[in-house]
Amino acid sequence: MKIFVINGPNINMTGIRNHAVYGYQTFDDLQLEIYDFAKRNNLDITIKQSNHEGLLIDWLQQAFFEEYDGIILNAGAFTHYSYALRDAVESIRPIPVIEVHMSDIYAREDFRKNSVLSDVCDASVVGKGFGSYIEALELLLDK
Repeated sequence: MKIFVINGPNINMTGIRNHAVYGYQTFDDLQLEIYDFAKRNNLDITIKQSNHEGLLIDWLQQAFFEEYDGIILNAGAFTHYSYALRDAVESIRPIPVIEVHMSDIYAREDFRKNSVLSDVCDASVVGKGFGSYIEALELLLDK
């Protein structure tokens, strides 16, 4: 099974920014956890991160054309307002897309409580730290 993990703005700053929300583990730590899970479950994983909206869209389209079996998407702040990203997710059906967030976006500031992506994703996993990614991988394995 081939899975693309796409991370948006500031996810590379995990472990550096806002420790009260994101903790002290780094983006490198996150990648190691994902790769470890992938190895144990015979998954082919690609992990990318960008602060640029257009690149996230390019990767979603790449996943479609390269026939990935599933996508895990942490769009960061783009979650709340990027209709271009929403349209890209919608356009790559039937590939399953799981939206993830390390924090519980529904328990944070008002502007973070809205996701323009959730209704075009197959599922959303929020508020479980790095565990959000692992749960998303498990959901894809069950599809």
